[in-house]
Parts: sequence; C-alpha cells; structure tokens
Amino acid sequence: MLIRPAADLRDHDVTDQALYLDRRRFLALGAAAGTLLAAGQGLAATSDDAPTPFEAVTTYNNYYEFGTAKEDPAVTAPSRLKLAPWSVAVDGECAKPGTVALDDLIKPLKLEERLYRMRCVEGWSMVIPWQGVPLGQVLKRFEPNSKAKYVEFTTLADKAQMPGLRVPVLDWPYVEGLRLDEAMHPLTLLATGLYGKDLLAQNGAPLRLVVPWKYGFKSIKSIVRIRFSETQPVNSWQKANSREYGFYSNVNPEVDHPRWSQASERRIGEFRRRKTLMFNGYADQVASLYAGMDLRVNY
Repeated sequence: MLIRPAADLRDHDVTDQALYLDRRRFLALGAAAGTLLAAGQGLAATSDDAPTPFEAVTTYNNYYEFGTAKEDPAVTAPSRLKLAPWSVAVDGECAKPGTVALDDLIKPLKLEERLYRMRCVEGWSMVIPWQGVPLGQVLKRFEPNSKAKYVEFTTLADKAQMPGLRVPVLDWPYVEGLRLDEAMHPLTLLATGLYGKDLLAQNGAPLRLVVPWKYGFKSIKSIVRIRFSETQPVNSWQKANSREYGFYSNVNPEVDHPRWSQASERRIGEFRRRKTLMFNGYADQVASLYAGMDLRVNY
C-alpha cells in the first residue's frame, strides 16, 4: 500500500529552525524524506502549517507517569528515566514470542522520517517530524497467528523512576491497543526519535507508538511489552472513563468530547484555532479501515 504525498508539502511546514542550523541533521532529514517521496512512499504532510518549535514539542507534554502538568515530564523525566538497557517483551498469539533488546528490535530495519500532525484529545495539536520504523515490519517478525486480531501495548511502570505512579490518575501500567490491521498500516510508526535526534525521555523514549490519525493518547510511550490478542484490549483511558474515551479514538471533528467540541483545535504556537480534519487529515490513507462502521458510535 502506497502512502501518497500531499501536494502542498513544503519543507518549512515540518522542519524546525534548529534543524536548519544543524546542517548535517537537516540534510539527512531531507535526504530521507526525498528518498521516500521518490519511491512513491511519500508521507502525507501538513497544509499551510507553521512548524512546531522543537522546544515546544519537548516541553509541552502529557506523560502522567512524570506528573500531570504539561511542564512536569520535561522537568522530571530526563533525570529519572533510565533508557538503557531497554528490552521489549513480545507475546500472545504469535509463533515467535520473546524478549528482545531494543537494538535488536529496531536495527534490522531502516529508520525512516515521518512528517506527521499530532492531535491531542484535549483540543491542541502539533506538527512533528518523527524518526522510526514501520510497526508492521516489526510485528511480522513475530509471526502473529490466525487468532491475533488486536495488538496490546504496555508502558514501563516503575515507581522508582516514575513519581507519577504514586498518584492513581489511571490504573497503572498504561495500556493501549490497536486492531491488527491498524497496527500493520504503513502510517503506523514505532518512533525512536524526533527532529533528527533521539527521543527524549519526556517524549516517550526510547520507544513509542505514533498513530497520526488517532488522538495522541493512543500513541503510547516507553513501550516494554507488545501482546497479540484475540480479544479487544481495554486501553487505560477507556478503563478510566469509557464514556469519554473509546478504543478507536479516531480524530473526528463531528464527534465531540462530552466536555468540549472537537470541531477545531489550537495549534501550539498559534493564536487562532483551526478546523480539525477528519482522521487528522489522513482520511485518504485510512478511511477504508473503517468501511461500514458508524464512527459516531465506535468512538
């Protein structure tokens, strides 16, 4: 399946000034993106979007394991989260389960640059260039069997490293899930970096999920377990409040959150709100996944 490039892709829409100043990083980013475009695997990008500054992307975060204020993760996570060694346990309905070191999980695949919108369920958004590998290519190596219909992801839960776990905001550890076809979709990314740099702790280092057509809380951080399942996982926010947070949580401006409208969003760094796009602007690529579903019901 090809990921078609948007006709209105412009370099400055997705590249922060810091990357222009770091010439080697910028050239590497541009070359990777150009290769994908030339191969017919270009990335859907933004339309008339101003770049989200690197500083904002790395200091305005939801990562409740390190605190509930937006600035808490950037203050707390870098000094507390131990990023190495890191391994991921893969189990459930697959032929080749096992615990794999992060390097062994990622290094067999070529890192790609993905230029994606990110839309938070809270009503704000960013534009972020990610670095990582397609999740589907990773999952295939474990040979999911015919019973595997869903993929469940779990975040690290260590009170010694994560002071937020002492507060029962959620039923820890943080758990998220995708349908198997969503997980295998070419847009779905296992991210290891952003803006040409390694992921920072506050952004979900060393390994996080990026599902750009879904609200941001679906893109689980600091993954330590991946499980193939026959039954639909119950994600953490759905378990906490199923009325407000569903399993699918596709970006849909026509379905309001019970406490606020989703018809518009506040792009970080901008003053005026902008119209929210169906599937966060990726409808051409992903709408077919939900053919026949009532997206107002299956929120």
